[in-house]
Amino acid sequence: MKNALFALTLVSGLAQAEMSLKSTDISHGEAMPKAQEFAGFGCDGDNLSPQLSWSGAPEGTKSFAVTAYDPDAPTGSGWWHWVVFNIPATTSVLASGAGSEGGTLPEGAVQSRTDYGVPGFGGACPPRGDKAHRYQFTVFALDTESLDLEPDSSGALVGYFLNSHVIEKVTLEATYQRP
Repeated sequence: MKNALFALTLVSGLAQAEMSLKSTDISHGEAMPKAQEFAGFGCDGDNLSPQLSWSGAPEGTKSFAVTAYDPDAPTGSGWWHWVVFNIPATTSVLASGAGSEGGTLPEGAVQSRTDYGVPGFGGACPPRGDKAHRYQFTVFALDTESLDLEPDSSGALVGYFLNSHVIEKVTLEATYQRP
């Protein structure tokens, strides 16, 4: 139950809270508002990264990363909408618009290149008439203070390092469809 807002896991006979992830802007399993739609590629949304807050980070967490990924994009490899890493371990909230142009991320956080070709949040923009796409917002608790990667690193490259350093991760999955 990684996607639950709160879950219990038995570890050595003791109950331990798992990480939870929630948002004031989007809801798990629900359609995202137009505020999270891209502005470009034929889309005319606000391109606003959603507010995200998490809790229950495991012991040993030294930093966080956040990704937004569309596995339903008609590319054969999905679509990276947001990749941000080196978020300090003291952070548990990203405000609405933190990853958007002019937004404010915690000091030291790095946004890398999305599949739109630039760093920063790139909202949903599925093809018109396509089925609803899933947008997976994932927070990674990492065992390292920083990833030594450049801002132009691809989502796949960052993903490789995230999965090499992940202690725990939690995903909130919303949907979006254009008529």
